[in-house]
Amino acid sequence: MTASLGDLLQLAPVQRGLFGLVLGAIGLPIIGVVIIGLDIMPVRFAMMHVALFGIAIGMLVGLDPLLCALIACGLSGGALTPLARTPSGLSGAMGLLMSLAIAAALLVLSVSGVNANGAFELLWGSILATRTWDVVLLGVLAVVIPALFFAQRRQLALLLHDRELAACSGVRVDRLTFVLLLLVAVSVAGAIRLTGALLVDALTLLPALAARRVANSLHGMVIAAVVIGLSVNVAGFLLSLVLDFPPGPVLVLLAGAVTLVLYLVPDWRKRQWHSADTSSVQAH
Repeated sequence: MTASLGDLLQLAPVQRGLFGLVLGAIGLPIIGVVIIGLDIMPVRFAMMHVALFGIAIGMLVGLDPLLCALIACGLSGGALTPLARTPSGLSGAMGLLMSLAIAAALLVLSVSGVNANGAFELLWGSILATRTWDVVLLGVLAVVIPALFFAQRRQLALLLHDRELAACSGVRVDRLTFVLLLLVAVSVAGAIRLTGALLVDALTLLPALAARRVANSLHGMVIAAVVIGLSVNVAGFLLSLVLDFPPGPVLVLLAGAVTLVLYLVPDWRKRQWHSADTSSVQAH
């Protein structure tokens, strides 16, 4: 007999997974906005490979693999700052990091005799395997990321718009870039338990892409990304429980569908601007 949705929601693993998704929807979509603004799309793939390296090290030395993945992603994200003088330099750094990380991970797995299948399985994630520690990490990110954005929103807007203009305007570009890259790396690692590194876009990039379609400003894009991320996370998770499907793929497909629909419908912002221009001409 199949359990009802109400019965499933009484289970502790289900509650932790849902709570983790809600917390993730508060901070992680903002990271997606940063990824789009800095034009560092390859960061997700780079951090996936770095996470694999951290997982391999953790399994080798007997420490929590995901904790090691978190540390590895955090260190690598911060180390990229000197290479991030320009957007093109940052993209190149991500390619370099990706190559080095996957080579090091495969070497560790091969030399140590660690079960490679176990390491790769962790990359797929499992929302129902979310632990209390994972929820705490997502809770910290849900506080730190929005707080940083609202405290530094002017500097962030300048940096995401034009790095040189930000520097000329007095923004400490290198320090802010370091903080952003560190948060991006830690956020990607923190999302591994929920959807896996291979599906992390459902929590970060896709809500931001959808928000870019409906927002007129950076502030509006952040708010829209959080609202869309929260709606998709909760709806996708509940839908997966009802259909008895894996939550990760359902979240990605739902987030992708929402993003695609928003890009297929006419852009209401252009209609709004056209109406405003028409009214201005008629007034004259």
